[in-house]
Amino acid sequence: MPIDPVSLAQELFDAYQSGATISAPSSRDAEFDMNAAYETEAAFAALRTAAGAKTCGIKVGYANKAMWRVLKLETLVWAHMYEDTVHYAHGGAAEYALPAHRAPKIEPEIVFKLKEPIATAGLDAAAVLALVEWIAIGFEIIDCPFPDWQVKPTDFAAAFGLHLGLVVGEPLKIDAAMIPTLVEQLASFKLKVSKNGEFVEEGAGKNSLRSPALCLAELGGAMLKRGNIFQNANAGLAAGDLISSGTLTAGHLIQSGETWSVEVEGLPLAGLAVTLK
Repeated sequence: MPIDPVSLAQELFDAYQSGATISAPSSRDAEFDMNAAYETEAAFAALRTAAGAKTCGIKVGYANKAMWRVLKLETLVWAHMYEDTVHYAHGGAAEYALPAHRAPKIEPEIVFKLKEPIATAGLDAAAVLALVEWIAIGFEIIDCPFPDWQVKPTDFAAAFGLHLGLVVGEPLKIDAAMIPTLVEQLASFKLKVSKNGEFVEEGAGKNSLRSPALCLAELGGAMLKRGNIFQNANAGLAAGDLISSGTLTAGHLIQSGETWSVEVEGLPLAGLAVTLK
């Protein structure tokens, strides 16, 4: 039987609250497509909103273009973030209380805050950065409601992008004079991720669609296209939105008691350390 997006959203909402594991939509219905996945994500957002949450932006997944052909994707995948899932570090450090979930992972990402909406598709890195108020390094915490982290893009979108939380480091405010240099830096910077002071992995800006700025532009255009197709004028990115622009390393399993840190090289962003409680 075809999956009803509203019923699936309720099932995902219940699993989100309890930490339960459920079967993935793609394993139940071979015809479950991206349209159904985004319908489910929208219904989930409505449930979160009815429960008192407020959306505050978008997180990105599958920001690796080399995988699109394999996964039969035309663009990246996205889902909402919420004010109660976004946390801001102070002095480069933060604590994050892990909820009672299954097997969470941590990912370093560049976070943008828009000062103007993205109203045009096909922007280059400089044009999209002109719409940005600030950038920061962040850690996204993700978790999978499906067994053994077996996730297809449709499952990812339906399950609110696997999003649990986002910890945002110290913002760097952008002005017009900085943009030409930032275009180059965002495409070439590197970062180092450590756990409890021990090096874990090196990442790079190019891992997010060759540059997080290009990832932001791709997201803006993809959301506009989807809004136009489905006649949803509010589907684009708006002023004030936060965007977590795709992981720059592999995701790493985490547990309470660990401290994860990231140091950025080649981009004037302060490092960030998150202690998990």
